Amino acid sequence: MSTTSVAYLGPAGTFTEEALWLFRDHISGEIEPLPVDSPSEALNAVREGRAQYAVVAIENSVDGAVTSTSDAFVEGGGVMIYREVELPISFAVMTRPGFSLSDAQRFSTHPVAHRQVRRWLEENLPGVPFSAASSNAAAAKAVAEGEADVAAAPRRAADLFGLDVHAEGIADLREARTRFVLAGPVGVPTKRTGNDRTSVVFQLPNEPGTLVGALQEFAYRGVDLTRIESRPTREAANTYNFYVDLVGHIDDVPVAEALRSLWLRASTIAFLGSWPRFDGGGEDRIVDPQRLEQAEQWVRAAREGTSC
Repeated sequence: MSTTSVAYLGPAGTFTEEALWLFRDHISGEIEPLPVDSPSEALNAVREGRAQYAVVAIENSVDGAVTSTSDAFVEGGGVMIYREVELPISFAVMTRPGFSLSDAQRFSTHPVAHRQVRRWLEENLPGVPFSAASSNAAAAKAVAEGEADVAAAPRRAADLFGLDVHAEGIADLREARTRFVLAGPVGVPTKRTGNDRTSVVFQLPNEPGTLVGALQEFAYRGVDLTRIESRPTREAANTYNFYVDLVGHIDDVPVAEALRSLWLRASTIAFLGSWPRFDGGGEDRIVDPQRLEQAEQWVRAAREGTSC
């Protein structure tokens, strides 16, 4: 059987690895996981041909967009999103076997995870210094190797690194969820389902009203935005990349028309993909295709001088 390499934020035991296996029905061949140290490296592995796909976290319900992933998508182009999944997020607190929490001198986890367990830390490890790790599983590995005393990570990480678990299900907000996407080389978007998401990133001329004008292209056509974020381009002062998630698919006429008009307004624009939404929220809230056809007929009649 052929193998398909999939890059992800490692080492084994991260939530990203858990998300990776949820995509297995959409990946042909046997999956060969490729652990890397950052979302940027995961996407670069696809760009450089070291992996066929990458799985990266893109949005957290507590902290919003994962900015390292947003930046990574525009670093070099050449990648596109094909699927998404969401995971509920909670943590286990772990130490080396026989270690007491009362003796802890250093706590480690990923910075995003740190923000999600602060209340527990204040109540159980007050004053213990925090050491940022590249991933939650990397924090567990650091504990196993004696570089940290306590880690917050997925429960599986404790099993992988032979650690004792002192608490489970830790999350300041119980409804916390993280959205992960499956990215691959640029190609034909995933087929329209009627419950889809489209993502683009663009820059606009630094002139008054350009952002309002760009967003109105979606409003005029009844296309909902589910997310809009801005990030400095790091190319010139006061220039920004705008990341927008839309309800709908590029094969939907209103979405296609809005993106065509956005292209005319933008100084740069990149299509990041159209793919099925994971939330199962039903049909996209876009203009009825039959109404669109009726509108097209009306315009045609006006052009031809027939009945309007």
